Amino acid sequence: MATQAPWPFDDPMSLYMDGHEREWAWLRGIWSGRGHVNASFWRLYFVVVIDGEPLGMQDLIGTNFAAFGTVSTFSWLSPEARGGGLGKEMRQAVLHLAFDGFGAREANSEAFIDNHASNRVSEAVGYVPNGITWATRRGESAQLSRWRLTREQWIKQRRDDIELVGIGDCLPVLGIDPSSAS
Repeated sequence: MATQAPWPFDDPMSLYMDGHEREWAWLRGIWSGRGHVNASFWRLYFVVVIDGEPLGMQDLIGTNFAAFGTVSTFSWLSPEARGGGLGKEMRQAVLHLAFDGFGAREANSEAFIDNHASNRVSEAVGYVPNGITWATRRGESAQLSRWRLTREQWIKQRRDDIELVGIGDCLPVLGIDPSSAS
C-alpha cells in the first residue's frame, strides 16, 4: 500500500510510489525537464509563492511548438491552498504566457475524471471537453478527462491585468520565432 508523502510529493497525477522513492522520482523529473530544453520539447516549471511560502507549481509544456503551436498545462497545489481560486489564477497566468507571449494556437490539459477540482478549473478558464483517455493510477487503469482551449476561446476570457516582461529573450531558446509570437 502506498503511503501519503508530504507535499509537494502528494501529486495525484503521477508518482504513485512509496516513501522516498516518490520524492526522488519527482525531483528527477523536474531536473530532467530543466536539463532538456530545446525546440522540439520544453517544459517550463513555475513555482507559486504566496507571502514567501511555496504553495504549488504550474507547468507549461511544448512539444514541437514551432510546428503545432500547441501547449499542455500541468498544475499542482498544496492541499491547504486548494479551493480559494488560486488554481484558476495559476492556470490563467500560464495560459497568458502561452497565448500572448508565445503565440500559441491551442492549449490542452488532462485530469483524472474523479479530480473534480482540476476539471472545474479547466472549465472555468474556458477549456472545452476533448474526449477521454486512459492512464494508470496506483497500478490500475483510470480515465482522464481531456480538455482543449483554442486561442479564439482564450481571447474571449483573456485577462487584461497580467503583464509579461522579457519574454522575447527566451523565445529562441524554446525554438519560437519572435515574429510568430504575439
